[in-house]
Amino acid sequence: MGRIVVITGSSAGVGRATAFEFARRGDDVALLARNAERLEDLAAKLRAMGVRALAIPTDVADSEAVKQAADRVENELGPIDVWINAAMATIFGAVGTISAAEFRRATEVTYLGQVYGTVVALERMKTRDRGTIINVGSALAYRSVPLQSAYCGAKFAVRGFTDALRSELLHDRSRIHLTMVHLPAVNTPQFDWAMNKTGHRAQPVPPIFQPEVAARAIAFAATCRRREVWVGFSSIKAIIGNMIAPGLLDHYLAHFGYSSQMAEERLPMNPPSNLFESVPGHATSHGRFDSQARPQSLEMATSRHRDAIAAGVIGLGLLSLARLLRRRSG
Repeated sequence: MGRIVVITGSSAGVGRATAFEFARRGDDVALLARNAERLEDLAAKLRAMGVRALAIPTDVADSEAVKQAADRVENELGPIDVWINAAMATIFGAVGTISAAEFRRATEVTYLGQVYGTVVALERMKTRDRGTIINVGSALAYRSVPLQSAYCGAKFAVRGFTDALRSELLHDRSRIHLTMVHLPAVNTPQFDWAMNKTGHRAQPVPPIFQPEVAARAIAFAATCRRREVWVGFSSIKAIIGNMIAPGLLDHYLAHFGYSSQMAEERLPMNPPSNLFESVPGHATSHGRFDSQARPQSLEMATSRHRDAIAAGVIGLGLLSLARLLRRRSG
C-alpha cells in the first residue's frame, strides 16, 4: 500500500515533477498550491496513473489555510506519511529596488510557508511517532548571490529553522525524520513568473538540471534518512567553496553574479509576476531551458549508492593492500 504524501508548491516546477515521481512509486498525493486549475489538471493526470490525488488550493503563507489543508488530507486520504515543503517565491532585483511588502511576501511564502507546513505535519506525526518531513532548500541556503536577497535570506532561515527542530526531535528521541534537499539551478517556470526588477529576462546559472532530477532527489530523501541531500556537483562546489573562501566568492559574484543571472533579452512590457497572485496558464514542470538542462546528476547517482560505492572503494583498497603485502612477503 502506498504512502500518503503532501507536496506544497505542486502546481508547477519542482513540486509538480515531484508529484509525478511519487505517483510513479504508487503513493497517493495531496497537492497544495494557489492555482486551482493547475492543481486539478495535475490531480487528474495522477489519478490516471492509478493513485489517489487530492487538489487543495492553498496559500502556504496562510497558516490557518495550511492547517485546514492538512486536516482535509487526513480526513480524505489518511494519515500523512511524508510532507514536502516545496513552495517558493523569489524576486530578481537589487535590494534597494524591492519594497518592504515584497520582501515580506517572499519571506512569508519561502520561509514561513515551510515553517507552517512543518508545524502542521509535526502535530499529526507526533501522535503516531513516525513520518518524514522534507524541506526543499538550495545551494543558495549556504551561499547567497546578488539580485536574489529575499530568496537567499528565506532559504538561510529555512536551514536555521530545520537545524533547530532537528535537535529538538533528537532530544525527544522522536522517530520522525526531518531532512533538507538542497537544489542547484533547475529548469522551472520561476524565471519567467518571478517578480523581476532587473529589466532583463532572468536565467539560471549553469549547470542547469531538469526538475525531474530534483524530484528524484526528494523521493530519495523520503527514504534514505540522511540529514541533508545535496543535488548536483555545482551545489557541492558552492557550499564547500563558501565554507573555504567566502570573501573570494563575494568578489567573484560582485563581478559575475549580475550578468550570469540576466539574459540579453529585455523584459517584455507588463511581465507576469506570481509573488502576490498566481500566474494563469497551463501546468508545467519545465521552464524555457530544456535545450540546456541536464536530465541526470552523476553526483546524485553516487549519493544514492554511497554505501555501496564506499564499500567498493574500501574493498579495492584492501585488495591493493593485500597484493602489496604478498609482494613484500614473497
